[in-house]
This record gives sequence, structure tokens and C-alpha cells, in this order.
Amino acid sequence: MRKFSLVEFSVEHPKLVVVMAVIITALFMTQFPKMKTDTNPKNMLPATSDVRVWNDSVEKTFGLYEDTIALGIVNEKGILNKDTLGRIKHITDEILMIKGVAARDVSSFTTIDNVTVANAILKVAPLMTEPPEDEKGIEYLRKMLYENPLFINRIISKDGKTTAIYVPLEKGANGKEIADRIREIVTHEKGDEKYYIAGDPVARDTFGAEMFKLMAIFAPIAGMVMLLIRYLMFRDLFLSITLMMDAMISIVWSMGLLIGLGFPIHIMSSMAPVFLMAIATDSMHIFNEFYFRYREKRDKRAAIIETMNAVSRPVRNTALATAAGFAVLLFMHIVPVQVFGGLVAFGTIGLRVLSFSFIPAMFTFVKEEKLEKIAQSEDIESDKTSLFLKRLAGFGAHHPKNTVFVGLALFVIAIIGLTKITVNNNMVEWFKKSSEVRIADSVMNKALGGTSLGYVVAVSQQDDYIKNPEAMHYIEGLQRHLEKLPIVGKTTSVVDYVKRINQVLHDDDPKYDTVPETKEAIGQYLFLFSMSAKPSDLDNVVDYPFRRANIWVQLKTWDAQAMREVIKAMQEYKKVKSSPLELRPSGIAYFNLVWNDEVLWDMVKGFTLALIAVFAILAFDFRSVKWAIVGYTPLLFTILLIYGVVGFIGKDFDMPISVLSCLSLGMAVDFAIHFVSRFRQRLKETEGKESLYDALLWTAARPGKGIVRNAVLFAASFAVMLFAPLTPYITVGAFIVSMMLLSAIMTIIYLPALITLMQGWLFKGDPTGSA
Repeated sequence: MRKFSLVEFSVEHPKLVVVMAVIITALFMTQFPKMKTDTNPKNMLPATSDVRVWNDSVEKTFGLYEDTIALGIVNEKGILNKDTLGRIKHITDEILMIKGVAARDVSSFTTIDNVTVANAILKVAPLMTEPPEDEKGIEYLRKMLYENPLFINRIISKDGKTTAIYVPLEKGANGKEIADRIREIVTHEKGDEKYYIAGDPVARDTFGAEMFKLMAIFAPIAGMVMLLIRYLMFRDLFLSITLMMDAMISIVWSMGLLIGLGFPIHIMSSMAPVFLMAIATDSMHIFNEFYFRYREKRDKRAAIIETMNAVSRPVRNTALATAAGFAVLLFMHIVPVQVFGGLVAFGTIGLRVLSFSFIPAMFTFVKEEKLEKIAQSEDIESDKTSLFLKRLAGFGAHHPKNTVFVGLALFVIAIIGLTKITVNNNMVEWFKKSSEVRIADSVMNKALGGTSLGYVVAVSQQDDYIKNPEAMHYIEGLQRHLEKLPIVGKTTSVVDYVKRINQVLHDDDPKYDTVPETKEAIGQYLFLFSMSAKPSDLDNVVDYPFRRANIWVQLKTWDAQAMREVIKAMQEYKKVKSSPLELRPSGIAYFNLVWNDEVLWDMVKGFTLALIAVFAILAFDFRSVKWAIVGYTPLLFTILLIYGVVGFIGKDFDMPISVLSCLSLGMAVDFAIHFVSRFRQRLKETEGKESLYDALLWTAARPGKGIVRNAVLFAASFAVMLFAPLTPYITVGAFIVSMMLLSAIMTIIYLPALITLMQGWLFKGDPTGSA
């Protein structure tokens, strides 16, 4: 019985194949209305992860909020004037009415508690119920602000030009939507004030909204550029559209499957369409070879069959290598990383199925006269591109030692660059410097304590231990130690409340700005304070059994490394100062550090496994470890060189770059497989009658032209990302452009040099290189 061939079936039943592709695509599209999005990095880690369990416990113990927005109000003439204070009150009142805002715990001049004494009785009341009407009232307010250390660098800057309103959000509230509502409120205010909105939920939810908006804009633009470049290459609109349809069908299948399985679209999976569009360009090798074959055969059906016979093995194995590179992510610990890996792997397999069915079927609809016209230009003896590629390959083959030496020199330089790479994530820096989010964060970090918040929790095993003077002094010492760090703008703890109460109860005498000498006095002060203050004032810094104290650490940067410095300083303090108290980090800044390490290092581990898997696939495809090593060399060189540049330019190794690792692996091995497979195939077809040098030139001129077309198509399409407002997209665009062009050049020049230099080893006992 004749063996079934998907290609031949597609050529014989093209309409059926196209209709089936459309029907399957329509079925996947029915899942799109169920689409859910999730841009919260917190959900990158499972709910059972140690950091999430611990953070949730801390938030519950101390009545903390997961998200807080900070509204900065700046007046260069000073904020302590009647008009500005009136606006602060009005804005605060409006914010309190926004749905999703935890109104009871908003901190502003009009809502924050101030500790004073009236008639020898401790008084805890809002700092400013109404704006002062005269200069005397303003001076009194100034005195209250600057005599209270709890306020300085939190709600009032040292120079008196900046204040902040802290807006905690109810669970599930959208930070961008509330930030937009606050912008509406401040837009209606007149005066000299400038307003800045910052905080993790603003950056996170704004990035999420912009991310999906950009995907909706840039994916079609990239597709149109691909269409245009493909048309300029072949002057065939129909088959140019076919290539785009191939990519779009795969994207619909993959995203439909993702949505249908109930997974939300998160930051990583939102990039999958870009990756699949990139991987789809591998079909260029089919188009490239088809026109050459048609020029030789002048028979459309025969040209299609022979084209697929010629490129089927490299096309199939590049897909296998790319899919394996992403599939290893399924074995990582982070669910979104697993989803991303499985999503792209599925899409890659889908693309290859379409390459052997949909594309051959679409070839049959092209008129012979149109093919005749295009095929005329596909002559490696006269085509300018083919001649140029011959010269490049000839240089590598003629000067193999020099070429390899230059490569080794660049390799050493790249290794030096790799040692300079730092692993870090900072979502605020995913916005351009000119963006509102970035400017607001910068302004507020300079004027106040910092927009990034971490906690250090002091834990004892004994009730009421926190009330002990020794515990208070230990916590106070830790605060002063942490405040020596340049990235720490302010710390706040229960100690600050106790010292403030002690001072005001002693007629504001500065010498009583200390911790009381007895546990009883501390307990009495805290009791008096709790009777008058808002519950959250004390709840936020100490638990009810007084076993745990929470130190607020305001950081002046969202760099994940900042919290690492805090933890290091904390551990240094523990070594110098002994105490029964256990110190543990917590908060959003701590989560960002753990998320940074776990997600990025998971990607690095996955990438390492992918390298191993790809080498195994190369060895299997070439049926030779020797040829696998040769094909592997340009891949490693390309990746090392690109990441060496990352180290030299000081760019952090963050999530977008880690994701690019998988793509660079897939595309670099793509070119190597096509070159080596077709080169060995050429030697076998000519049965050793053609010299090694001529076979290399032929490979560079014919399959190499497909490699270059693939690289140019890919690079041109994603160059549009260089104009995105978000830096991850700019990074992706810049790296894809450089990666594609470098991979192609390395393949055309370096592989001929390596093969020429190592021919004695590669062809030992086998002149055709088939072993």
C-alpha cells in the first residue's frame, strides 16, 4: 500500500484542506469571548508559594493592603498655604468617594492622625480637619508637621514643597482605573500645583492595559510589514497573504486553546503571538526553494512535491528543535512560564502542520504564468543576492582560520560581557523616561521616603515581648541601620509611635523623644493611643498579642535588588546585635525580589535544558555528533554575543530578555539546520562530483538566500517595536533585529569557515558527509 503523504493529499485536495483549516480556526475563535487577562506579577507564583503565603499572613496580621496608590502634590512655592491646603482637602474628599478605594485608611492631611496633648490628656485626632484661614493657623500646622517624625518624608517633604495622599485599594480593584479617576479629579483643580500618581498598582495595571493595546496595534502592523517585505521579495501578493494566513491561523489556534483551557492571558503569554509570527517566517524556506524548483521543472505540481521533499527534513526538525526549546518550560515551577512554553510549543507544531498542508494547497491556486514570471529571477548565477552570499561564504571558506580566530576573539569578549550582567526587574522602568508613570515615580522618590514598600517583621515567641524596652531599642537600632542605605528613604515602626507619645506627654521636650524605660510605661502609652486612634494606626505596626512588630521600609527604587540590600543589611544587624526577635522580610518589594529570582532563574534553567535538548535534536537530525557540534557553534556564538552586549551596555537581565533567550535559541538553530542539512544533501546528490567549496557556495546562494530572506523579513517586521512606548517592546524589537541579522551572517560566513577548517574530521571515511 502506498504510504500516505500529507503534502500530496493537500496538492490533490487543496480546497478541502483550506476549508478544513478555516473551520478549525473558526472553532478556536469561538473561545475568544471567554478571554480573561491577568497582569498581576503576584500570580506569576502559585498561591501556595512560600512568599505569597507569608505575605498574605503578614497582611492579615497587620491589616495591610496589597496595593496602595500615592498621589504626589507639588508646589514649588510651598504647599503650606491656604489655597493649596484647600485643594488637598477637596481632592481627598473626592478620592474617598471613588469605588474600590479603602476610604477608612486613606492618609492625607485631613485624615492622618496626629498625637498631641490637651489638658494633660493624650489627644489623637486628624492633623487638619479644615484648611487654616490665616497665617497663624498655617504656622501651627507647620509646627505640627515638622515636630512629628512620623510625618516627615511621608506626608510632607523636608523642603515643604511636596505632600502625598496615600490611597489603599480594596482587594480586586484596578489600579489604572482608580489612577485615571484621580487624574480626572486633579485635572479640574486650578493653581500652581503639579500632580503625580505613583505606586505599584499604577505601574502594573497601566503596563497591563498598554501591553494589550500595543499587542492589538503592533501585531497587525508587524503583519503588514511582513506582507509588504514578502511581496517585495517575490512580487506575489497571493502567496504573501498565504504566509500571513499561516501565521495568523497558528496564533488563533494557540490563543484559542489557551483561553479554552481556562488560562488567563498574562504578561508572558501575551507575547506568544509575536513569537509565533516570528517562527512562522521559517516557511520562507519553502517559498524560496519552490521558485527555484519551478524554474527548473516548469511543472507546478512537481515543483511543489520536490520542494517539500527537499526542505521537509530541515523544516520538520527546525520545528522540532524550536518546539522542544519551548516545551522544556513545561517542567519549570512557575505556572505562567509553563503556560507560555506549552503555548508556543503547540503553536510551533501547528505551524509545521500548516507548512505541509495549507501552504502546498495554496500553491496550487497560483497561475502558472505568474509563477513563470517570478521564477525567472531565481538564478543563483545571476541573482545579485545569491552572488553576494556566495562572496560571503567564499570569504569564510577561503580564510577559515582568520574567520574562526575573529569569532573566538569575539567569544572571549562576549564572556567578559556576560560576567557584567545583573539579574533584575523593575516594572516602573518598563516605561520610557518621558512617561507619566516614570516621571511621577522619580519626582516622589526624590521628594519623599519612596514609593516602593517593603516590610521587616520582628517575631517573638512570647506575648507582650514587643513592649519590652530591649525589643523597642532593638527595632529602633535596626531602623537606623537600614536608613543608612541610600535606597531607603524612611522607616516607620511601633517605636516611632511610642517615642512620639512619650515626648508629647512630657510637654514636647525633645529629650523625651526616646523609648520609655519600663515595659509598663510602653504598654500604657500604646493602650492610650489605641483608645483614640484609628485601628489601622497601631494594627499596621504591631499585632494584638504584641508578639510581632512590623517595620515599614520605604524604598526609593522598584529595583528588585533594592530589597536584597535591605535583607543583607538586616542580616548584618542580626550578627552584630543579638536578640530573641526573629527578623523576616515581607511586602511587595520582597515579593518582587522573590518573583524576580524564581521567574528569571526558572527561565535560565529552562533555557539550559533547551540547549541540551536542541543539541540532542541536532545530533539526531544530522545522525552525527560531529555535525551537531558544527551546527551548534553559530547558535551558541549568536546567543553569547548578544548577551555579552547586554552586559557591556549595563542592561539588566529582566523578564523580556529572558523570554528572548528562547526565541534566539529557536531562530539560530533554524538557520544552522537548514544550512547544514541542505549542504549535506547537495554533497549526496552530486555524489562527490562537486567540490566542497562549490557545494558551500551553492548552499549559501540557494538555501542561504532563504535564510537571509527569513532574517530580513523577521527583522523588518519587528523593527516597528522600536517605536513602542514601553521599553520591553523596544528591547524585544532591538534584540530581534540584531539577533536575526547576526544569526544569518554567522550562518553564511562562519559555517563555511568551520566546515572547511574541520573537513578532515567531518568527512573522515565519508566524502559525502552523510555519516
